[in-house]
Amino acid sequence: MSLLSLDAVHSFYGHIHALKGISLEVNEHEIVTLIGSNGAGKSTTLRTISGMIHPQQGRILLEGRDISRMEPHTVALAGLGHVPEGRGIFPKLTVRENLEMGAFTVADPDEIERRLEYGFEVFPRLKERMGQYGGTLSGGEQQMLAIARGLMMNPRLLMLDEPSMGLAPVLVELIFDIIEGLNKKGTTILLVEQNALMALSVAHRGYVLQNGQIVLHDTANNLKQNETVQKAYLGIE
Repeated sequence: MSLLSLDAVHSFYGHIHALKGISLEVNEHEIVTLIGSNGAGKSTTLRTISGMIHPQQGRILLEGRDISRMEPHTVALAGLGHVPEGRGIFPKLTVRENLEMGAFTVADPDEIERRLEYGFEVFPRLKERMGQYGGTLSGGEQQMLAIARGLMMNPRLLMLDEPSMGLAPVLVELIFDIIEGLNKKGTTILLVEQNALMALSVAHRGYVLQNGQIVLHDTANNLKQNETVQKAYLGIE
């Protein structure tokens, strides 16, 4: 059984038909990436999965449980973490306070500390800045904080939306090294990323979206070799 599956999901923004029958699967311990041009429906897919938008048709199953009509906080409690595009950290809270917000449902102080220590193990730079306000961090550090906060829920599946956006190339490589490392530690990841080459370099499988529909699905290696993908998304003529 897939960890996450979408079956013929249709989502709307008002009268705009944003997702047109999306079906996909994410298996445990995989990195699966969604690639496509701006407006293809990638971020909408993540928002629909996390309950920010409810599908008009179709089903979303997390470990076999139908989460299609759940509210976002309930979806999070069910085991799904969502790090949205733009990071969404709290600039006037410290690094530690931002992370603690990610564990708002955890009552056991010892468990919160354990999760904090795991976050600092993955992102040592955050430990150095534990008392610093989130808004004073660099762009790369804010992205690290956003991902670490997502991990504080101890999610079964972590969804990352454009984690490299606005970062210098050296930081992009660092973020993708961290994503790959998280996966090797056991975190299942659904990744939306404009940098298709980097995404396919760390992913196991990928889906290509166009105009709210999946037009191609294959292993990441095969997608990198696909002539259409190369021309449209990898800048290879």
